[in-house]
Amino acid sequence: MSLVSTGFLLFLLAGVIVYYIIPKKMQWVWLLVLSCFYYLCSGYKTIIFIITTTIVTYFAGVFLNKENERIKNIPAQADRSEKKKIKEDVKRRKKLIVALLLVIIFGILAVIKYHTFAIENINAVIGVFTGKYDTIPTFKLLLPLGISFYTFQSAGYIIDVYRDKYECCNNIFKFALFVSFFPQIMQGPIGRYDRLSPQFNEPHYFSLENTEYGLQLMLWGFFKKIVIADRIGVVADKVFLHPYDYNGIFVIVGVLAYCLQLYADFSGGMDVVSGAAELYGIRLDKNFRQPFFSKSISEFWRRWHITLGTWMKDYVFYPFSLSKKMMKFSKLMKKHLGTFAGKTLPICLADLLIFFLVGVWHGAAWKFIVYGMYNGIIIAASSLLEPVYEKMFKVTHINKNAKWYRVFQIIRTFILVNIGWFFDDAANLKESFVLIKNVFVNFSIKPLFDGSVRAMMEFSSMDMLAIAVGIAALFIVGVINEKGIDIRKSLAKKPLILRWAVYLMLVMSIPVLGYVSAETGGFLYAQF
Repeated sequence: MSLVSTGFLLFLLAGVIVYYIIPKKMQWVWLLVLSCFYYLCSGYKTIIFIITTTIVTYFAGVFLNKENERIKNIPAQADRSEKKKIKEDVKRRKKLIVALLLVIIFGILAVIKYHTFAIENINAVIGVFTGKYDTIPTFKLLLPLGISFYTFQSAGYIIDVYRDKYECCNNIFKFALFVSFFPQIMQGPIGRYDRLSPQFNEPHYFSLENTEYGLQLMLWGFFKKIVIADRIGVVADKVFLHPYDYNGIFVIVGVLAYCLQLYADFSGGMDVVSGAAELYGIRLDKNFRQPFFSKSISEFWRRWHITLGTWMKDYVFYPFSLSKKMMKFSKLMKKHLGTFAGKTLPICLADLLIFFLVGVWHGAAWKFIVYGMYNGIIIAASSLLEPVYEKMFKVTHINKNAKWYRVFQIIRTFILVNIGWFFDDAANLKESFVLIKNVFVNFSIKPLFDGSVRAMMEFSSMDMLAIAVGIAALFIVGVINEKGIDIRKSLAKKPLILRWAVYLMLVMSIPVLGYVSAETGGFLYAQF
């Protein structure tokens, strides 16, 4: 059931009406029913996978919770050696169950999402030695809805219980709601149990403010998706689907179009699902924070797909960089290369690992791995070159806090981000490099002014107006948010007539400026 469909809106409306009529203690049950219905409508053939992940994760959590209780309930009269033995036994058992659980749920994800990629690469290696490139046959599996999101969410939960951050969920149906909550199942954000579970369990009363806020956010998300993303995506497709046909400024226009499409589509999708959740009184984690105001690639990833970044930081970066082996490596580097290298190199290795995983998470293709490593290498190199930058600032007397320098950093980061999109959107790694190379072939800005770019885009005056309005709206809202102003609260304080004038303008702009074609479909990140 696409989020951009009349069916979804009717489903949402019916769900909200019943939600506030039924007894408050049954609200979480109704949310579970809605989530199950939504998932079945979107892909009933693959429901066994989310059920399996839910069941094994739930019982693993129960087991870990019991082991945590064993530690807390060690008899006071037990001697030191006995206490040590119990703790070591508990630690060993906990590690075993977490390892088994992660192997199961990530194994399911790996087989379903990456089996073809793995087989093709194994066949390629075999083919080098035998000349036969189809030794192992490939097969197709249906990709379950939201499998990457609910797998990461379940993994985060089990690691938190392992760390005794909170107690496990003692109701398998409530845990199933956490895993499958329908607004976020399709494309995130990746939720945390300690933030979502209390909201599912507490009673929610109908609120005009929640309803207004939720609908505001949904409208803004639909505006981004229908007015901006679907329209500009046509230009991106022209270039990325025909990489050998375009060069110079046309390729730059194509990658900028993809940048706008992806941001409007992905952040718009987050607005729609967050707004839908707010209608039920549930607040999801923020997933975007004006990423194109970033002054570095590392800052960009703290503002883009925030919940994926924080998941990687909490469950990969810190465990890896603070592991015993990394501590030994750090000491070794301090001894031979100095304090700075000892502190920085483990962090750089952790960054490279994280962005390798980010690349793999995006898809089963070498282009995504290169995309991840491209970002990781830039971040690692920036950390290693920090002393060089500091010396450069001293020699050149550049004021790092000057406005012109901040603008330079933002533009530089924007360019680096857009280079990365070549790997993200091209059909394969070869075409990514073809497009990058073609930027420098017959480069000229003349097509921007002689009508050639406009002809390539095949945009009418209405299309150009819609894109101009959309970009202006994104920029203005971004600047206001960057200043720390809460637009929704600020708007709520305005007179009723002014508020509804803004809402009506937004509502009317979608059918008037919206773009609908045979290619118009769901959100890009639904594929994950």
